[in-house]
Amino acid sequence: MVQYNFKKITVVPNGKDFIDIILSRTQRQTPTVVHKGYAISRLRQFYMRKVKYTQQNFHEKLSTIIDEFPRLDDIHPFYGDLLHVLYNKDHYKLALGQINTARNLISKVAKDYVKLLKYGDSLYRCKSLKVAALGRMCTVIKRIGPTLAYLEQIRQHMARLPSIDPNTRTMLICGYPNVGKSSFMNKITRADVDVQPYAFTTKSLFVGHTDYKYLRYQVIDTPGILDRPFEDRNIIEMCSITALAHLRAAVLFFLDISGSCGYSIAQQAALFHSIKSLFMNKPLIIVCNKTDLQPLDGIFEEDRKLVMEMKAEAMKTVIGQGGEPTNEEGVLLTMSTLTEDGVIAVKNAACERLLNQRVELKMKSKKINDCLNRFHVALPKPRDQKERPACIPQAVLEAKAKQAAEKEKRKTEKELEDEYGGAGVYSASLRKNYILANDEWKEDTMPEILDGHNVYDFIDPDILLRLEELEREEGLRQAEEEGDDFEMDGQELSLEEQEALAEIRKKKSLLIQQHRMKKSTAESRPVVPRKFNTDRKFTTGRMGRQLSSLGLDPSLAINRARSKSRGRKRERSVDKREGDGGDAMDIDDNQASKKLRLRSTSRSRSQSRPPGEVIPGEGLKDSAQKIKAIKLAKKSVLKRNKNARRGEADRVIPTLKPKHLFSGKRSIGKTQRR
Repeated sequence: MVQYNFKKITVVPNGKDFIDIILSRTQRQTPTVVHKGYAISRLRQFYMRKVKYTQQNFHEKLSTIIDEFPRLDDIHPFYGDLLHVLYNKDHYKLALGQINTARNLISKVAKDYVKLLKYGDSLYRCKSLKVAALGRMCTVIKRIGPTLAYLEQIRQHMARLPSIDPNTRTMLICGYPNVGKSSFMNKITRADVDVQPYAFTTKSLFVGHTDYKYLRYQVIDTPGILDRPFEDRNIIEMCSITALAHLRAAVLFFLDISGSCGYSIAQQAALFHSIKSLFMNKPLIIVCNKTDLQPLDGIFEEDRKLVMEMKAEAMKTVIGQGGEPTNEEGVLLTMSTLTEDGVIAVKNAACERLLNQRVELKMKSKKINDCLNRFHVALPKPRDQKERPACIPQAVLEAKAKQAAEKEKRKTEKELEDEYGGAGVYSASLRKNYILANDEWKEDTMPEILDGHNVYDFIDPDILLRLEELEREEGLRQAEEEGDDFEMDGQELSLEEQEALAEIRKKKSLLIQQHRMKKSTAESRPVVPRKFNTDRKFTTGRMGRQLSSLGLDPSLAINRARSKSRGRKRERSVDKREGDGGDAMDIDDNQASKKLRLRSTSRSRSQSRPPGEVIPGEGLKDSAQKIKAIKLAKKSVLKRNKNARRGEADRVIPTLKPKHLFSGKRSIGKTQRR
């Protein structure tokens, strides 16, 4: 079985990319270092290799394009005509011919310049010939640039074509636009074709697959066709005509008898008669769709005559083995894709007729003789004239009848719902399958209160024991909670202890209130550093007063706090001046101490900042903006650094003759240059 998979065609590069690919490959895959001191034969060989390698790469690439694109004379006529409809066969062949001509021209250029390189007399001459050869090859590729772009467009479009097998079992759906072809295909296959209430929603061929009698069938949805001359039809309609002309398939001609598609039955009948020549020797079924809007029996008499004429023509299209028209069954069918009435019947009829036709064709072929020689059909010979009909035991018949009666007797919930008024009226009984001693008990109402007691309390036989366990656990939990919540009452305390307890409770309530105030204004309250203590809340005097009120000596704590101050020690120069003369130091003591304090605070605060931290005065909004500015600054100097430039206008000239490459062999002891 031939499979046409156009998705495997290699991408066709445009002219510029084609040249870049080939020349970069030549540069990478061939030697690049040559000196004028080499022998002339070596120089000639070096440049001849470059020219030959470039020509081979061009030849391989162009040959791949020519071989992978299908030849219209070698593929199935369906694909040949489809490509002709979509792209114009002449333009397609002309494009492939230009690619072939370019391949031959490049081979000729390479052959001529290799011959000239054999007589090159210097490095300069050989290099010039190589440059000329590669330049002429690239010029040839540049000239076919539009051809390469055209072939790439064709490749992309061919990759989107459906993979249709022209030789397999196929059902073809055709008819006027908006008659329900795509809806029918979505019902019987797993395809998902777009369905809209306007004409020409389907603009190309779509393929789906369905199963019938354990065989896979290919279903093709074609665009709508209008009744007009052949030369006036557009590309979308010609896709359908091509499929009808070349595919050996069962044809389903869809007819909208309701007229909701925008075309009358007379117009659709005219289209049928204009393309009926394409239906010859194919199983043809006329499908009257949208019977939910208009049944076939309710149409006008003139329209009924047109439908019957179409049915008569459909019976003439396929001639049976005996040379007579096919029977009337399965030629004219009705269905509705909205309610799905008759959809499966149409599919089964089309598959059955297609299967019968394929069997008849195989029986008429020459290969059947080879197959029949392998078969032996045994036919029993009658012993006498007595008839012996098939005998089925009575018990088997009775069992079958019983099963059928039970099957008919039992109704589904859906059937019961439809019988008793539909959804919202009938509610299914959940008790009908209860297993009870008496079936009459199923629909009895269960009381909630019986003899003054709640019925659900007596469902569990151990309910009393569990209730006692719960009460015991509840008592233990209450006892634990009473033990934890101990609150001191002042009845057993002395007068002084009661005053101290009242003071503690008052202090506790004040702290709770302060905490709540801070918590409520935590988001809007500015954070004030401890060094800006304007209210003097944290001072040694305050600490001394609090300790004295508690009856403690505050002197040790105050001295310890002063000794732990964070001031820096004086520097040596200051200590020396104190030793030399105390009077001179006393004069500028305040100024020196202030300078030392400033210097110590600045030194203690000197620390590295993260790169994204915003310093006031930089003119940046936040750290994200600063990081973005740093990235842009680095990117702006990237190109300059890559080109080895020191600044905006100073260009670096590297050392032309570095010593480690051009100096000779060092003798022992000579290392002055280092």
